[in-house]
Amino acid sequence: MKLLVKAQLDQAEIATVTPESAGWHYVGFSARRLHSGETLTVGDALRESCVVILSGTVSVTIDGAKRWSNIGGRRSVFDDQAPHAVYLPPGVSAVFDATSDTELGLCSAPATGKYPARLIEPGHIKYSVRGSGSNTRYVRDILPQTEAAESLLVVEVLTPGGHASSYPPHKHDSDNIPAESSLEETYYHRLNPPQGFAFQRVYTDARDLDESMAVEDHDVVMVPRGYHPVVVPHGYDSYYLNVMAGPKRVWHFHNDPAHEWLFTPTK
Repeated sequence: MKLLVKAQLDQAEIATVTPESAGWHYVGFSARRLHSGETLTVGDALRESCVVILSGTVSVTIDGAKRWSNIGGRRSVFDDQAPHAVYLPPGVSAVFDATSDTELGLCSAPATGKYPARLIEPGHIKYSVRGSGSNTRYVRDILPQTEAAESLLVVEVLTPGGHASSYPPHKHDSDNIPAESSLEETYYHRLNPPQGFAFQRVYTDARDLDESMAVEDHDVVMVPRGYHPVVVPHGYDSYYLNVMAGPKRVWHFHNDPAHEWLFTPTK
């Protein structure tokens, strides 16, 4: 199973994963590029969406009325600030009008329409630090399980060069709550400087799935099941946008027992 989706750097549609292309049921993701003055309509009759303004600025119109003007503002996903994002329920479409050159992350999953459209502002996004030493990474929870949505979980992670992330290896492919939840996942990778690369491995205990990938700027990795650590070489910082969804909207993960010793405090 090929899990790496290579970026189309010369296209407006940089990389896309659909349930059909991935062979799964829940997660959809697309990275799109808009030049200033271009527009994009987002919405689906059966799916909720979380549109993350990765960089640049947009104005958003819903049902012919402008709802939010010039939101966004990051020059890069590596800026030290949280993004703006827009939540859209199924059956609602929104027009995103780029007021500068813009990159968008379009995240989607099945929903019935329980929650209205809303703006997710940077000040509402929780920031945290995970790990320590060369396992340190920086997390922004854009749409965590504590915020209103039916299926989607969305988070972005910045990992410094020479560090590991999504590590020690963990998985969430078994519907065994509270020990573990079943969630499909995509990783949208960015590298700084952009000529860099990182490594991601996706593997199961039985090794019936075991794929190691060199990921480059704008590539997407699909994680249908299994453990999925990321390692970043020295000199290059890593960013990724995670989209998760499954039968229950809760994130409980199971660590690879072979690497549990890494959690043992050293004396």
